[in-house]
Amino acid sequence: MIRLTKKTDYGIVLMTHFARDPGRAVHNAREIAAETRLPLPIVSQVLKVLARGGLLASHRGTKGGYTLTRSPEEVAVSDVLRALEGPIGLMECTLGFPGMCRHEPLCAVRSHWQWINRAFLEAMDSLTLAHLAMPPALFARRMRLGTAGGAGAKAPATGTP
Repeated sequence: MIRLTKKTDYGIVLMTHFARDPGRAVHNAREIAAETRLPLPIVSQVLKVLARGGLLASHRGTKGGYTLTRSPEEVAVSDVLRALEGPIGLMECTLGFPGMCRHEPLCAVRSHWQWINRAFLEAMDSLTLAHLAMPPALFARRMRLGTAGGAGAKAPATGTP
């Protein structure tokens, strides 16, 4: 099973929270933790990582907190994944660093994994925070129709969300 870390899961939840209210001046960690019902220590840690990754701007002071650095339509899910996880590769051989796997020279499925990894990245590049901020029913309907808009989002090949 391929799983994202809890930190990345929380990061996507937090970034979607920002996207649902882009007009709000500043979001502080305590309020966000309460509103998303996530633990404050992890929220604080993830927000700092997202700020270091350039997705959030940190504002100091009594009315400080965080804001998105770009509009929700301009932040792809892949941007969030990279900020929290680093380079995205479903298998070691798909990261673009030759020699990471000792079986690489003889692997009969390496090129297949590279194709699958590209498809995954294209899907993550096409989904934005604006898509994730949509109500689930609207998102599913638009994805089925291929009208989600944004960075070239298309309906999944299976026709299901």
